[in-house]
Amino acid sequence: MASNELAKKLQSRLAATQETEPRPEPEHSPVRPKPQEADGACGDSSSELSAILTRRQDINEGNAAPRLTRVFNPYTEFKEFSRKQIKDMEMMFKRHDTGKDGFIDLMELKLMMEKLGAPQTHLGLKNMIKEVDEDFDGKLSFREFLLIFRRAAAGELQEESGLMALARLSEINVSTEGVMGAKDFFEAKMQALSLGSKFEAEIREEKEERKRQEEEKKERQAAFKQLQSTFCS
Repeated sequence: MASNELAKKLQSRLAATQETEPRPEPEHSPVRPKPQEADGACGDSSSELSAILTRRQDINEGNAAPRLTRVFNPYTEFKEFSRKQIKDMEMMFKRHDTGKDGFIDLMELKLMMEKLGAPQTHLGLKNMIKEVDEDFDGKLSFREFLLIFRRAAAGELQEESGLMALARLSEINVSTEGVMGAKDFFEAKMQALSLGSKFEAEIREEKEERKRQEEEKKERQAAFKQLQSTFCS
């Protein structure tokens, strides 16, 4: 009982003390954004930038994880090449894709350039990939492989670059293409592109020539008949 009474006295004394203490009045101040929200936005930007820098570092060191490549139709996207040329380039790509993963990595490109007779340094090989590596995965997809030949044909590659050497030394079956014995890809490509228009122009010229010859023949026959009638009269 004594302990209960002591506890009651302590509680009443504590309540009286709290009632006598003045409570601070709330100040009217403009609403400010919570610092937690700003810190969160800043944190998101920092993490995004950190992820970008980390991936760039992985790419430069050759440790970047592969990304999924989008499906594309080479015949519709690379209309400047014939179907036969694209087939030939696809066979060439698959022949040097020794890992059979749909990509030509740094080592496979090294072996490829050695077989073509134009070996490159390690830095040169990395620069070759970097020049057409649109998805920054550190290796060549088939689409990026075709970009080499597109850029070479457009004159966008340096003459002494490794990519230019790759394009020049690439094999093409000139007998099936029918491009009159072109020895390298660019001669074959340019002749193949212009072959159709030249063929059509030659057909038009032949038709005009035959028409002109027919007209000259009719004129000679008319002149002969007129001369014959003169002698007979």
